[in-house]
Amino acid sequence: MQERIHAILKQFWGYDRFRPLQEDIILSVLDGKDTLALLPTGGGKSICFQVPAMAKNGLCLVISPLIALMRDQVDNLKQRGVKAAAIYSGMSQRDIERTLDNVLFDKDYKFLYISPERLKTDRFRANLPKMKLSLIVVDEAHCISQWGYDFRPPYLEIAEIRPYFPNIPILALTATATPEVVKDIQHQLKFKKENLFQKSFLRDNLTYYIVKEDDKKNRMLRVIRKYPGTGIIYVRNRRKTKEVADFLRMKGISADYYHAGLDGDIRIRKQAEWKSGKTRIIVSTNAFGMGIDKSDVRFVIHIDIPDTLEAYFQEAGRGGRDELPSVAILLYDPGDLRELRNNFELSFPPLSVIQEVYVKLCNLFQIAIGSGKNTSYPFDLKWIAKELQIKPVIIHNAVKFLEKAGLVFLDDDTKKSSVLHIRLKKDDFARFYALNPDLEEFTKILLRSYNGLFIQYISINEYETARRMQWDVDQVKSNLLRMKQDRAVDYIPSSNQPSILFLENRISDGFVYLSPDIYKKRKEVALQRLTAVEYFINTESVCRSRQLLAYFGEKKSKDCGKCDVCLRIHKDDLENAEFEEISTAILSLTKTRTLTFRQLIAKLSDHFIEEKIVKVARWLLDQGKISLME
Repeated sequence: MQERIHAILKQFWGYDRFRPLQEDIILSVLDGKDTLALLPTGGGKSICFQVPAMAKNGLCLVISPLIALMRDQVDNLKQRGVKAAAIYSGMSQRDIERTLDNVLFDKDYKFLYISPERLKTDRFRANLPKMKLSLIVVDEAHCISQWGYDFRPPYLEIAEIRPYFPNIPILALTATATPEVVKDIQHQLKFKKENLFQKSFLRDNLTYYIVKEDDKKNRMLRVIRKYPGTGIIYVRNRRKTKEVADFLRMKGISADYYHAGLDGDIRIRKQAEWKSGKTRIIVSTNAFGMGIDKSDVRFVIHIDIPDTLEAYFQEAGRGGRDELPSVAILLYDPGDLRELRNNFELSFPPLSVIQEVYVKLCNLFQIAIGSGKNTSYPFDLKWIAKELQIKPVIIHNAVKFLEKAGLVFLDDDTKKSSVLHIRLKKDDFARFYALNPDLEEFTKILLRSYNGLFIQYISINEYETARRMQWDVDQVKSNLLRMKQDRAVDYIPSSNQPSILFLENRISDGFVYLSPDIYKKRKEVALQRLTAVEYFINTESVCRSRQLLAYFGEKKSKDCGKCDVCLRIHKDDLENAEFEEISTAILSLTKTRTLTFRQLIAKLSDHFIEEKIVKVARWLLDQGKISLME
């Protein structure tokens, strides 16, 4: 079997050997064992399930919450000549049924990617026993644990499908999990026996710096000019991505911005230009980076503090995947810590407010009590806030909590079609187009083309309607906007807005129950994570790498010798005279020539201890007195 998996790796991925732990994980799965793989960002998780799936007969079911990642992996597999498909919210019912038929009746299909919410649908459950599965994969497996930083109730449904496939192993994958979460994942997925493969979280080539700075933009600029190569800058909100990218371009630096609100084609183009090197720096929210394989990122800068250490570790870990030296720099000022606390409080609206938002959303989308399960609606936050007369931030955070309660799912994927809903009753609508005879043929074609327009929002294709009418598409859109203005229809053109999926039928208003105990528990877990971030930022006596490793359960580690804490401590360890002597020698050598780090050490090692040369050079680098050459 080892020869076969190596042959598959070479044939489809072009690699001669596996990365550390990959082969062990693959062999565990092929031996039929439930397996949890904890591999930090860049550890090559996809290979761990794609290779064994190719080695076995049948279909590999991949459960993932990340639609963009599903699409990327399906596209990559297709490019390698492997049949793969994905089902996610926003697809038409016809496309979903066609995809299911393909994977059920075409034995050449090897992978089906779905979101965890899909497991709850009647259509999928009905077809599940017909599937000849070889492997069940749970990506982002930390989402199944209530102790995890991104708990999602639909993940709890996964274990319910195990009785359909009693002899099929589960492979759970995650990049970040504390020891408590690791144990809970295996319990929730009903592992027959605990079986963990864990790669150390240590990143020798990645140096962490936490820098207190009032003028973050200019400090960021100095960092970018000090470190050559490609970089990522993470910010908290979409507006700031453009602001920072514009600032960098004004300073003559090649930069672009990225967030989930951009049109799908634009996001693909921006990713491609950054990956190819046409764009040097991408400024992004946390939407950027999932599944994007670029190994030569030399620096990752945060100019806003992430909400959790798990998120920080994943985002910082996108630097230096080629194992060459890279830096992760977090810039903050005291106001950022206050904002972090304020955001935490805002993220837990009172239970009564969450219930109010749920009821008002159902009313807005005209969802009747006892109906609405698995229906999706555009989530234009500004429009919804205006209609509900509730602040956008309250609506957003209430919806995120409704997600945790398993009632809705907020889908940030933005490559969606236009939607239409007829507001008038059938008789009133007939009178409407009788009074507007120029719209009669148009409205009748809409009614013949799309079922259910009187009941709910339906995805429509203006181009297809224009073809049937033999019109220009702008004329179709103009008519729809006119009908919207007359309040005959609700028409929302395709845009960069997310959508909200109702996972359950609407509950009677007086029976909308959100458990105070669960609410309290979620708030306690979130507070623990917030406190860990604050401790990480404020602690200046413990190596940054050691702090992160300890958080993820690796208690016995050494100082990295390179982070801002170590540089400060180790600088103090050197006698002033000795420090000045080494510093002068380094500055003299680098004044008239360009040297690599190894060349610098070689030229000075006859006069000074190598460890001390490294300490002083790292300090000079951090102070901007020398620049790093790759």
